Amino acid sequence: MTALHIALLGYGTVGKGVYKTIQTHQEKLKRIFRKEVKVVAILVKNIEKHHTLDSDVLLTDDFNKIITLEQLDVVIDAIVGQEPSFTYLQQAMNRGCHVITANKEMFAYHGTQLKQIAKEKGVTLGFEATVAGGIPIIQTLRQLLNVNNIQKVQGILNGTSNFILTKMREDGCPFETALKLAQEKGYAEADPTNDIEGYDAFYKAVILSELAFGENPNWEESIRQGIQSITPEQIELFSALGYRFKHVASMEKTEKGIVCSVKPVLVNETHPFYQIEGVQNAVSIDGDIVGNISLQGPGAGMLPTASAIIEDLVYINKHSFSPIFLDEQNGLSVKVSKIYWAMAGDAAVENIPSHIQIIDRPNPNVLIVEASWEEICDIQWPNTYFYQVLGKVLTENTLVSS
Repeated sequence: MTALHIALLGYGTVGKGVYKTIQTHQEKLKRIFRKEVKVVAILVKNIEKHHTLDSDVLLTDDFNKIITLEQLDVVIDAIVGQEPSFTYLQQAMNRGCHVITANKEMFAYHGTQLKQIAKEKGVTLGFEATVAGGIPIIQTLRQLLNVNNIQKVQGILNGTSNFILTKMREDGCPFETALKLAQEKGYAEADPTNDIEGYDAFYKAVILSELAFGENPNWEESIRQGIQSITPEQIELFSALGYRFKHVASMEKTEKGIVCSVKPVLVNETHPFYQIEGVQNAVSIDGDIVGNISLQGPGAGMLPTASAIIEDLVYINKHSFSPIFLDEQNGLSVKVSKIYWAMAGDAAVENIPSHIQIIDRPNPNVLIVEASWEEICDIQWPNTYFYQVLGKVLTENTLVSS
């Protein structure tokens, strides 16, 4: 019985999780592949800091020793940064290897090119682990795209920012205190910029956009806002009205192209994200046939990410002779849905422009209004802030959906 030969690029948290999972689930993998699944090489930066449990595994800091192995079927990328990951995966596909990546930043920048190379070389490209860890969002979208036109995708895609917002609301603490706790627990890096300013979620949104709509959003026109400016006072004010802050990535196809944003929003108990707390992730998909599908689960970590990679490995086994690539089948433009905003501050109550429709006034200092992003951006009132509201807005007379 021949083996399936795998090389791991990177042996940190994710790489170790993949290696461990292959070892502990070897019998089940054998039944699926009808052969042994074997890690034959691991690429690391510093050999002295690592060891493997199997003396037959090549541990090296030289990628050339891996790409020139006599037998190599799959290359799994578990390193970070655009380079050298992008270059390594190009070389692997050019050799004829299937590839799987968990590198969201690299894939956001170079995913389109990698898909084209994979198509030309007749290999499969797996990238489930680039978005939402253990949540099978990529596979779900692939299944829906057989018939459905995807209209909108929204997600809590970064567990660190969600943890911070949860702790601020539960404990009444300021942002800095919640961030420090996230760092102590290992959820946030020493430099948390990618998480708290929305870069991590934006990279994932780009990946989902190309899969769902067949194209990337315009990076320059996309909206990316962090959570640093949210205060305990704002959280307390909106909590009393039944709202919770969530850091949400949203993608929607419109007549002008893909509208993409990553920003703090408000949700109430009618929205599926209301109960997503701590480091959990969630994704909501609107299809023209299926309606709304919501998925939730662990967004990161050793085993959830390893799970996504191993499932991609199984996907390769099922489709290795007929790789599936996205056709541009979602060409229909859809109408931009109404946008509702919660505005707080004296100026918001007294000086609201006539062209902005007031939906509700839940208390003397807060308005719920309907307005476009551009109209909201034109408002430059001091001591006034606004956040988009997702889900259903409850008013005294009616119920409207955003």
